[in-house]
Amino acid sequence: MRINKHMYILVILLIAAIALTAVFGINAGPVQIRGMKDIRFGIDIRGGVEAVFEPANLDRVPEASELESARVIMETRMDAQNILDREITVDNTNGQIIVRFPWKSGETNFNPQAAIAELGETAKLTFRDPAGNILIEGKDVKESQVQLDKKTSQPVVTLIFNAEGTKLFEEATEKLVGQRISIYMDETLISAPTVNEKISGGNSVITNMGSTEAAKALSDKINSGALPFSLVSKNHSTITPTLGSGALDVMIKAGIIAFAFVCLFMIFYYRMLGFVACLAIILQVSIQMLALSIPQITLTLTGIAGIILSIGMGVDANVIIGERIKEELSAGRSLGYSIDTGYKKAFTAVFDGNITTIAAAVIMMIFGTGSMLSFGYTLMVGCILNFVSGVSVSRIITKSLSMNDGFTNISLYGAKVKEAK
Repeated sequence: MRINKHMYILVILLIAAIALTAVFGINAGPVQIRGMKDIRFGIDIRGGVEAVFEPANLDRVPEASELESARVIMETRMDAQNILDREITVDNTNGQIIVRFPWKSGETNFNPQAAIAELGETAKLTFRDPAGNILIEGKDVKESQVQLDKKTSQPVVTLIFNAEGTKLFEEATEKLVGQRISIYMDETLISAPTVNEKISGGNSVITNMGSTEAAKALSDKINSGALPFSLVSKNHSTITPTLGSGALDVMIKAGIIAFAFVCLFMIFYYRMLGFVACLAIILQVSIQMLALSIPQITLTLTGIAGIILSIGMGVDANVIIGERIKEELSAGRSLGYSIDTGYKKAFTAVFDGNITTIAAAVIMMIFGTGSMLSFGYTLMVGCILNFVSGVSVSRIITKSLSMNDGFTNISLYGAKVKEAK
């Protein structure tokens, strides 16, 4: 990209527009973008609802395996709705499932039965072809288990179909040899194994599970697809924030004060580079807020920790860049050369630090549940934005400003001007 002396104005205006959108949102006819006020906060910050679910139209206490299947259904559906802060407890003695979940954004009069009525319905498990056509339903699966493959000693998931399922599965696998057959829980894809050959007899094996835990999770979801009862919410109560009322206001004030001190330090020590760093952090946080509010990802206390950690890494990236530029200027290099070289030399350190953190965040999101997903998500988004705002955008602003006569003095970049002897 060719940078000119006036480009910084356009970039700063763009940052301001994104920041205002993140704070206030946009509500203009067909354009609807949720802002910070519409973020769905977790139970620990804003409170929520506790609902007790019981089997509907069942004249016996459900078995522990049936309740565990129902719990898996609820977790799967809550994950699909980005409700990451929740507690699902199984009461085997009374045949109940206790679910604690946060309020929706903007809600004051909350009706839990209307909000999560779908969680109490029997989950629909389906096997589909690559075109999305339903081939087999969960009612045709008699049982799924986790076993160890005798040849490889690796965990596998076995499937046993009833008479109708055996016939349908044989027909499906005959048509799909070499293709994937997708397994869905409602509209959530839970597995997509490849069909290696036509399978007869009503028994099938899913390989390449990776771990026993992954195999068990898939087996539980498949078994839950044939749950013999629906769940209804018998009673509910509200939950106060576990951090105490007013905790959110305190956190916001503390965050603003902390950010102000960080900016003052950066500007005092790195001058204009510090100012640009503050703009980059504002852009980073604004996009992080939009990444939470638009898809309604639940923001928990651990999620806030992820934001803070990514901000710290953003500041660290700008410190590294500032020091590299100061080193070049102190060595007598020209301003333009110092800026280009400083960003180039700093990129490797910034890249290494962020890419390893992104990898850790992705692993947490793959294997974690609940509030761990919130932490992993905010940390991953923040680290990705470090490359966008902390490196690319800040470089454009710095380079553009340096082309203007009023910003050519190297003292503005934290370097000392050498006195002539």
